Amino acid sequence: MGEFTGERVIPGEVDVDLWNEHLARYAFAARRAMGRRVLDAGCGIGYGSAQMAQIAQHVVGLEIAAGVARSARQRYNAPRLDFVSGDCRKLPFPDGAFDLVVAFEVIEHLEGWEGLLDESRRVLSAPGELIISTPNRLYYAESRETPNPYHVHEFEYEEFCAALSARFPHVRIFLENHSEGVIFSLPEATDIESFVESDAGSGPVDPHSSHFFVAVCSGQPIYSSPPFIYIPQSGNVLREREKHIALLQSELEQKDRWLEEAKDSLRDLHRRHQALEAEAAENQRRAQQAIDALEQENARKAAWAEQLNAEILRLGEIIRTLQADLEEKTQWALNLEAERMRLVEEVASVRRDLKICVDQLHATEAELENRTAWAQGLDQQVARLTADLNAWLGSPAYRIGKRLRLAPIPSSDPRRRD
Repeated sequence: MGEFTGERVIPGEVDVDLWNEHLARYAFAARRAMGRRVLDAGCGIGYGSAQMAQIAQHVVGLEIAAGVARSARQRYNAPRLDFVSGDCRKLPFPDGAFDLVVAFEVIEHLEGWEGLLDESRRVLSAPGELIISTPNRLYYAESRETPNPYHVHEFEYEEFCAALSARFPHVRIFLENHSEGVIFSLPEATDIESFVESDAGSGPVDPHSSHFFVAVCSGQPIYSSPPFIYIPQSGNVLREREKHIALLQSELEQKDRWLEEAKDSLRDLHRRHQALEAEAAENQRRAQQAIDALEQENARKAAWAEQLNAEILRLGEIIRTLQADLEEKTQWALNLEAERMRLVEEVASVRRDLKICVDQLHATEAELENRTAWAQGLDQQVARLTADLNAWLGSPAYRIGKRLRLAPIPSSDPRRRD
């Protein structure tokens, strides 16, 4: 279960006044819970449900946080008392299941708060009653420096009355205020008489100055609704104030000690501040020296920049001259390139012609080689024929035939005359 935030009251973790405010509401409701079926919507840790269960027929405590509902069940395990987890805007109960619905300090926490009122009317029996409380927005606006971060919608008296009257024909709104009182009691006394001072000439009580609104709503007329005074056992206001004053004095002494420590710290900070100021002055002096040096350097650089600008202008003239020369040479290069391309084309044409000539030369050489080989073959054949002829001419048969005039004599015979 989470720590106390001021919105979910946990016994033993709140101051007495706040605790009594919450107990007083349940004491107010308990008078109407006798023998009834009661729903405590938004029951928190369950102390109020347990209080009403002592006299009611049955009490169901409803809490949206499942962990808180389990803690309530463990803490207040009693007959006629149950705790369940659920949403006040969607009550998990049938129509007419309860005779009394209690919803203390719940409605201001809800988005869609109308659902709580509609569901409460649905689960109530015909003579059933809703007792619901909420803080007065006007009072809280004056008493708080900042809005309550846990409250979604706070009500003024007229708005609260209108919202309840739209759902219940009979509405009584009690004004809850934490007031001082003086009690005379005996240790053994159980009964008490009360006297509430009133001023007949002052008229009715102004609801806009009230701390809280506690409304009793029903579908039928509401009876027995006199003012109600809750006096807790811790109601000795002077004693509680003395304790509170003692606590405040202790806190004041602690704060005085903190103040002295803060003063010592402040003096130390002042000394450190003076040292820092001296250091800052020295740093400022050094910075001024650096600034002076930089200004001199800037002046020198400015003169150098002027010289540089003049040089830039001169170089600009040179660049423009070179640019014109470059354009002229570029045009010459373009013309030269055109001439080169023309020559390349001529060379390519010559190469093509030369290739044709070379091809023809190769063909001629091949034909010459063939004819040379043929001529060489003829020479070899002539040599063979010459040898054969010489052999024939030198043969005895030829000589005999030649002498006998029987064989023809070739003109190549060297011995033809013989």
